Amino acid sequence: MIGGRVLDASMIVSFASGHSVYAAALVWTAVEEGIVLAVPSTAVAEAWAGLPDKDQPVLNVLLQLPVTVVDDLERRARTVGGLGGTQPEAHALLCARDRGWPLVTADAPRYLGTDLVGVEVEQLP
Repeated sequence: MIGGRVLDASMIVSFASGHSVYAAALVWTAVEEGIVLAVPSTAVAEAWAGLPDKDQPVLNVLLQLPVTVVDDLERRARTVGGLGGTQPEAHALLCARDRGWPLVTADAPRYLGTDLVGVEVEQLP
């Protein structure tokens, strides 16, 4: 894993719910290697809304890791709104494009029909 990664809501849910050993491996490897994980604030909101109460503490752990950076919508709101689609998708794509980092997702089909120019999408197995 070289460079940082942008995590979308489906990746966050996969990690927090424990449904994917690959999501866990990515996060803990990032911690061990000091690799930055950018988490769009809209993805956090979507993940939080979709997680049962029992998994929300794990999401809090992710957000408090020293390698996690929350990308706030405030400075990107106009651009995200102009991209179309859902805010979490547009925000994740814009964050990945601006940073030049891959976007990690458990649901790559959700990005079909979006502008992926300049964005590498990594699908969790």
